[in-house]
Amino acid sequence: MQQEQLTPGQALPKIKQYCAYQERSHSEIKDKLYGFGLRKNEVEEILATLIEENYCNEERFAEQFAGGKFRMKQWGRIKIRRALQEKRVSEFSIKKALLQIDGDEYEKTIGKLAEAKWKSLSRERNIFMKMAKARDYLLQKGFESDLATQAISKLRNLTSED
Repeated sequence: MQQEQLTPGQALPKIKQYCAYQERSHSEIKDKLYGFGLRKNEVEEILATLIEENYCNEERFAEQFAGGKFRMKQWGRIKIRRALQEKRVSEFSIKKALLQIDGDEYEKTIGKLAEAKWKSLSRERNIFMKMAKARDYLLQKGFESDLATQAISKLRNLTSED
């Protein structure tokens, strides 16, 4: 679905507004500019202007994206990394963004998610199936395999003491 053809002069204020509304990745900005019917050299020139004027900053985007997905959707680092890679964010920015996620908060979150899933599986009688389903849920949320296993083991130990 091609939008109207814009000149670089017409596209610049529109793309500035697009960037000012919320943080965007470089690839999202490029896609939008190509949607305006601009050519590669025009897109690169406008992107350079946006970077110079601080309308877009890949590191800032990655940090806000990672923090938001962790806090709001309770995604794990693996899922966040994959989503940022899909947005063609640099490995440097991805690593920096993932470091911003507080380790204690991360552990609390995986613990809460594990506990909630464990409770939702109360009808499951086979303990190994229950553990597998809870672990699979945490993996689907993007948490690391070893952390998921630890969280489920803690729950199993707690519930077996009841």
